[in-house]
Amino acid sequence: MALPASPEEPKGQLTLELGHTPSHDAADFLVGEGNELAHGRIMAFPHWPDPVTLLVGPAKSGKSHLARIFADRSGARYAGTGDLEALATEGGVVPVIVEDVDRLDYDEAGLFHLLNQSMREQRPILLTAREDIANWPLATDDVRSRARRATAYALELTDDIQLSQMFVKLFGDRQIKVDPRIIAYLVARMERSAEEVVILADLMDRLALAKGTAITRSIAADALDRRRIAHGGASQEQDWDTEDDE
Repeated sequence: MALPASPEEPKGQLTLELGHTPSHDAADFLVGEGNELAHGRIMAFPHWPDPVTLLVGPAKSGKSHLARIFADRSGARYAGTGDLEALATEGGVVPVIVEDVDRLDYDEAGLFHLLNQSMREQRPILLTAREDIANWPLATDDVRSRARRATAYALELTDDIQLSQMFVKLFGDRQIKVDPRIIAYLVARMERSAEEVVILADLMDRLALAKGTAITRSIAADALDRRRIAHGGASQEQDWDTEDDE
């Protein structure tokens, strides 16, 4: 794991290397108000009333985690960008996962045929996307009309509890114990997104390693300051509370 930049380097220039792989076990998925319906849909397999499910949410919101749970439960195949036409032609009812359908360069005709085949033969398909279907970069409305037939679920962080739970899980994946007061300090001041939780957890881990200490509130403040600068804001280093390091 790469260490943070030296104190002489501008904080805004810190390079993040998010190489840590969190657990994607079913028991480790954090269920909250913003994702419980999506989680319930995945856990209800194979008793789906319709074949196509769409999970929509921002980066790090849990789409890939749910896709992995679905793969484990169903034996689903992950489709590559060039696989869709072949899967449609092959037919059958083996479940398929198509991740980041709105961001990767999938064959649009292949997606159209796969969705048609799924609806015709009741083949379970799980799609994931960051954007609503209306914003997908599609050349025709044919795929859009088929995708709109999917049962769609939004994933979002809805409250401080879910953000806090994410920090607890990510630190737990690293076998790091962090004072709950530090997590509350972070949640009250951070940009509110799942992606930011992942970045901050990784950053604090590396800052603590560089100092050879546990994660303290001053390290949390340092991480927040670095992220504030990275977003174009001004440093608030003078406001750090370092009493926990004395």
